[in-house]
Amino acid sequence: QVQLVESGGGLVQPGGSLRLSCAASGIIFAGNVVGWYRQAPGKQREWVASRTYFGGTNYADSVKGRFTISRDNAKNTVYLQMDSLKPEDTGVYYCNVIVGGDNYWGQGTQVTVSS
Repeated sequence: QVQLVESGGGLVQPGGSLRLSCAASGIIFAGNVVGWYRQAPGKQREWVASRTYFGGTNYADSVKGRFTISRDNAKNTVYLQMDSLKPEDTGVYYCNVIVGGDNYWGQGTQVTVSS
């Protein structure tokens, strides 16, 4: 059974930083495409960043240069380092992995950027 568990969300002031974690069980992140998505109140879920099994990374224009996705194979965990946070980064952040064409999601972690 595949399970993804996100953590690390919270309340932070504009300009601050947070690091989100996504720990997996039932699958191995290495060798699969993993990504982070977010959903702001009243909006659709949107893609934020992804990492391919070759280690390549891609970012939405809105977070490029501020967010970094990384993976620790030993811990089977994916991270999203978020710097220079803005109020518009507020939302629930979800971890996603694609395995054999199937999408798996975590339960999400809330990020609130506010003064």
